[in-house]
Amino acid sequence: MAETDLKTKGRIFDIQRYSIHDGTGIRTIVFLKGCVLRCRWCCNPESQSYDVETLVVQGKPKIIGRDVTVEEVMEIVEKDRGYYRRSGGGLTLSGGESLCQPTFAKALLKEAKERGINTAMESMGCASYEVVDEILEYLDTYLMDIKHTNPNKHKEFTGKSNELMLENARKIAASGKTKLVIRVPVIPTFNDTPEEIADIARFADKLPGVEKIHLLPYHRLGQDKYEGLGRPYLMGEALPPENDHMLMLKKVVENVSDLVCQIGG
Repeated sequence: MAETDLKTKGRIFDIQRYSIHDGTGIRTIVFLKGCVLRCRWCCNPESQSYDVETLVVQGKPKIIGRDVTVEEVMEIVEKDRGYYRRSGGGLTLSGGESLCQPTFAKALLKEAKERGINTAMESMGCASYEVVDEILEYLDTYLMDIKHTNPNKHKEFTGKSNELMLENARKIAASGKTKLVIRVPVIPTFNDTPEEIADIARFADKLPGVEKIHLLPYHRLGQDKYEGLGRPYLMGEALPPENDHMLMLKKVVENVSDLVCQIGG
């Protein structure tokens, strides 16, 4: 990679090593700052703003957000190359929404691919397809959130409609450039009915090449972060879905589609 690409800067808020989620095998997840959505249930509210913020943790201020170069990130990613090789793991970009920093995301993925490291990106597809398309050739797996098929309800709970994201899912699948996996955060009062999950499964089943769908149960692990940021938690007293409910929704997916469905991702 050219020296200028290695010096490309981006803003992150965390790097998590030894993860077994968000892609195959053991992975290093780089969390990018910035998102165009404001999902009520977001477990990483510190990711939403691109700005550097202060989060109060157990009464102590913590600075969230720092600027790094591709070279600096790859120094950390490279430390676990042996784990990637043995487990089929690699680098995953998450956030926030990685497409809010497309130049940095592309440079990171390209550098990883050139070094023979498997790449994945967890994303809602919230960008023009031209931006998405520039990244696809450097991406082994696109873990794409599809939260709802109804644009009005999507806007009510996330702040934006979903037409662009659904259209991008169709275009990504049609391109055949990367493996596309659909992920659905299962959120009480938003999309946790059999009818809503069935609609998403039918949509995903029509995408060429898509074989897998992940149902991700809602949790409240990020609730304290809202207090630390001085923001209200908008999910109120909503509780995580029971295991029996998740198994029922999994069965719904299997009944209406040919997709391989798993709980968690």
